[in-house]
Amino acid sequence: MAKDNLTAILYGINDIRLEQTPIEEPAEDEVLLQMGCVGICGSDVHYLVNGRIGDFVVREPMIIGHESSGVVVKLGKNVKNLKVGDRVAIEPGVSCRICKFCKGGRYNLCKEMVFCATPPVHGSLRRFYKHAADFCFKLPDNVTLAEGALLEPLSVGVHACKRANIGIGSKVLILGAGPIGLVSLLVAKAMGASKVVIMVTERSALDLSQNRLDLAKKLGADGILLTTKEDKESKNAEKIIELLGEEPDATIDACGAQSMIRLAILVTKSGGVAVLVGMGAPEVQIPLMNALVREVDIRGVFRYANDYGDALDLLTSKKIDVKPLITHNYKLEETVQAFETSKSGQDNVVKVMIHCN
Repeated sequence: MAKDNLTAILYGINDIRLEQTPIEEPAEDEVLLQMGCVGICGSDVHYLVNGRIGDFVVREPMIIGHESSGVVVKLGKNVKNLKVGDRVAIEPGVSCRICKFCKGGRYNLCKEMVFCATPPVHGSLRRFYKHAADFCFKLPDNVTLAEGALLEPLSVGVHACKRANIGIGSKVLILGAGPIGLVSLLVAKAMGASKVVIMVTERSALDLSQNRLDLAKKLGADGILLTTKEDKESKNAEKIIELLGEEPDATIDACGAQSMIRLAILVTKSGGVAVLVGMGAPEVQIPLMNALVREVDIRGVFRYANDYGDALDLLTSKKIDVKPLITHNYKLEETVQAFETSKSGQDNVVKVMIHCN
């Protein structure tokens, strides 16, 4: 076993350091992985820039990274579902498996959830990392390690589209063209949506970049609506209905801004579903009575549950291609530069991938 375990550690705001850490021994139900790829998520950048996300605060040095894949190099004594040499995607949240949420299949709501790179839990951006074997998904030969790492954000899109009840013929509005908005677009089309419109505003320079808009078109968006902060809700709603031909059956908000949450509720057809994925301010003003009298369901999305397998099926069958999302590649030794690229706001940055070995 190699002794090199170069590791990316977040010490504080804008302070990532590469250091050697011990290679951990897998417990009886765990596997040791030689890491393949780790994607940089918006939450990783948020911890780097702000040192916290809501109540999750980086108080001690924390190993970063949670969108990841690797190769099994050692098995715990009870592991039966994997063997040495298997390439796997890593579902980064390990639940308790025994509470009511876990038993009921909604383990993403488990109060004892241990999630990679969420303070104080260490993440996976290192040469070697151990993880629960039952939260590792074997990759078939036609799925790369980089695609395996992207199963994490793709699973968010799968969960969001399931919560939105998207099916054959659905008309869908997606608010935001970041990575989650784009994977939600891919999944919505794969699940049978007949039309998907993506709306972006000047709130985010990334959303307004021509490269991002071109990518959304390439990935299958049937229409793109650009708005400004000054545009009225009613004006935006009219444009959305014009592009879709009618009110959307489902709206997925991948922004988290109050204006987008409001619009999601107001424009969704009566009896439809507004799904909130983006995380913004703790409290927002929304037209709740409008949703009430029109029976618009408002549903939250928190990560995913039982969605990794479905996301992998979409990749394996080639119903979805996530490779165009990967715009930048770096070696583990270049982690600091990789994060600089990810947080730069450059118009050609979508997903930054770090190759660990």
